[in-house]
Amino acid sequence: VAIVMSGALAILSACTVGPDFVRPTPPQTDRYTETPMPDTTVETPGMAGAAQRLERGADLPAQWWALFHSESLDSLVRAAIADNPTLAAAQAALRVAQENLAAGRGELLYPAVDAHGSATRQKISGSSLGAPGVGTSLFTLYNANVGVSYLLDVFGRERREIEGLESLVDYQKYQLVGAHLALTSNVVTTAVHEAAVRAQVRSTNEIIAAQERQLQVVERQFQLGAVSRSDVLAQQTQLAQTKATLPVLERDLARTRHQLAALAGRLPSDGGLPQFELAGLTLPQEIPVSLPSSLARQRPDILASEALLHQASADIGVATANLYPQITLTGSFGGQSLRLADLFAGPSVWSIGAGLLQPLFHGGALTAKRRAAIAAYDQAAAQYRETVLLGFQNVADALHALDDDARVLQAEASAEASAREGLTLAERQFNLGAISYLTLLNAQRQYHLAAIALTQAQANRYADTAALFQALGGGWWTQPSAADASVSGGTR
Repeated sequence: VAIVMSGALAILSACTVGPDFVRPTPPQTDRYTETPMPDTTVETPGMAGAAQRLERGADLPAQWWALFHSESLDSLVRAAIADNPTLAAAQAALRVAQENLAAGRGELLYPAVDAHGSATRQKISGSSLGAPGVGTSLFTLYNANVGVSYLLDVFGRERREIEGLESLVDYQKYQLVGAHLALTSNVVTTAVHEAAVRAQVRSTNEIIAAQERQLQVVERQFQLGAVSRSDVLAQQTQLAQTKATLPVLERDLARTRHQLAALAGRLPSDGGLPQFELAGLTLPQEIPVSLPSSLARQRPDILASEALLHQASADIGVATANLYPQITLTGSFGGQSLRLADLFAGPSVWSIGAGLLQPLFHGGALTAKRRAAIAAYDQAAAQYRETVLLGFQNVADALHALDDDARVLQAEASAEASAREGLTLAERQFNLGAISYLTLLNAQRQYHLAAIALTQAQANRYADTAALFQALGGGWWTQPSAADASVSGGTR
C-alpha cells in the first residue's frame, strides 16, 4: 500500500485543471478626484480652525485615532476593542474558517486510516453450506483490521477545494480587519457627535440665560411704559422657543451616550464613560493619504471581495475536475480468530485495491454546475469592481469634505463673530431706546443660529477627518497584530 501511494503522490502535480487565480490589477490612476485637490486647506483662527496638509503617499498609523490627541478617546477605543461583541463575533468567525481549513486539509490531502474491530456470535447450519449431514455450528468470530483509503488528486479537485477554503480564511481575516476599522471609526465619530451636541447644549443654555436677562429688561421697560405688552409677549415667545430646543438636544446627547456604551460593550446604565468636549480634541493637521494604486491593497472591504473572487475561481476548478475520472486507492490489514487471545497470533488477512469512477451521464448536471461556477465568478468579479469603485468614491468624498469643511468653518466663524457683535450692539441700542424690539429679536435669532452652525462646522471637520481615515483603510497594515500578520502574508 505504501509503495503504491508513494507513486501516486509523485504524479499529483502533473495535471491540475484551471483556472489559476490572478489578483486583479489595481486601478491605474494617480489621483482620487477629477481635479487635483489642494495640498493645504484654508485656515481659520480658533478651535478646529487650523489648516490641514495632505501628505500624499504616506501611511496612516494603525492607531489612527491617536492623531486626535485625546486620552479619553484613546482609552474608550481600546475598551471597545476589548469588549465589543461584534468584534468578538468576527474573531470567532475567523476561527471557524481556520478550523474548517484544517479539517479540509486533513480530509483531502492525507489518506484516511481507520481501525476496525468486531466480535460476532454466529450459528451456521450445514444445510446452508450444502452439507445437511454436518449439522449446525455455534461460534464467536473476532475481527480486527486497519483500513486505508486515499482519493488520488490527479486533476487537482482536492487542491482547488483547499484553495477555496484558504480564500474563505482570507475573507474572514479581512472581515475582522473591517469590523475593527468600523468599530474604531464609529467610536470616534460618535464621540465627536457627543462633543458637538454637548457644545450645542452649552450654547443654547447661554442663549437662554441671555434671553432671560433681556426679558427682565423688557418687563421693566414695560412697567415704565417704554414698550408695549406685545414686546414682552414677543420676548417670552422667543425665550420659550429657545427652551423648546433644549430637550431635543438633551435627548440626542443621551442617545449618543447610550450608543457609546453599546460600542464599548457596556450597558447604558453602566457608568465610567468619559465625557467628550470639542476643546478636548485636537484636529489632525498632517493627513496621510495613501496613493490610489495602494488603496485596493489596503481597504479591508476590497481585500475581502478579492478573497471571494479567489474562492469563486477555485470553485470553477472543482466543478471542472468533477468531469474527469476519480481514482481511489484502498487497503486493509488485519486478522480473524475464533478466540480473542489468538486474534493477532493467527494468519493475517489483507487486501489492496484501486477504484476508478468516470462520470458518463448525469443529464448535463456536471457541465451545468461548471457553467454556474463560471457565472458565479463573473458575479464576484462585478462585485469586486463595485467595491473598488465605492472605495475610491469614499476617499474622493472625504477629501472634498475636508476642503469644504475648512471653507465652511471659515465662513461660519466670520458669521458667528458678526452675529455676536451685532447682538451686543443691538442690546445696547435697545436699552437706550435707539432701535425697536423687533430688531433686537432678529439679532438674537441670528446669533443663536450662527452659534449652533459654528459648533456643527467645527464638529464636521473632526468627523470628516475620521471618515477619511476610515476610507483609506485605517492603517492596519502598518502595525499588524498577530492575526493580521498572516493576512498581510496571505495564503496565496
